[in-house]
Amino acid sequence: MLVIQELYRQQRAMYERRTHRIEDRIVSISQPHLRPMVRGKASAPVEFGAKVSVSMIKSYAFWERLSWDGFHEGVTLIETLEACRKHFGCFFNL
Repeated sequence: MLVIQELYRQQRAMYERRTHRIEDRIVSISQPHLRPMVRGKASAPVEFGAKVSVSMIKSYAFWERLSWDGFHEGVTLIETLEACRKHFGCFFNL
């Protein structure tokens, strides 16, 4: 019921403001956490789902970040390097 109320609130706000955009817009009633991510690809300009940041070190995968909203990988670069240094004792363990 809360999802439907929020969806109605968003739709009404967009109608009143005469716009097609709103922050954290619900695009799926069954999965309200999904957000569209504009990728600009020819085959699919908009994608849905989680975005995951993963680091590979010596065949081990380290899950750095998971978000249902789009994010720039450069934002997590310093955090990722510091976690690598803390875990392995250096920035790059080759």
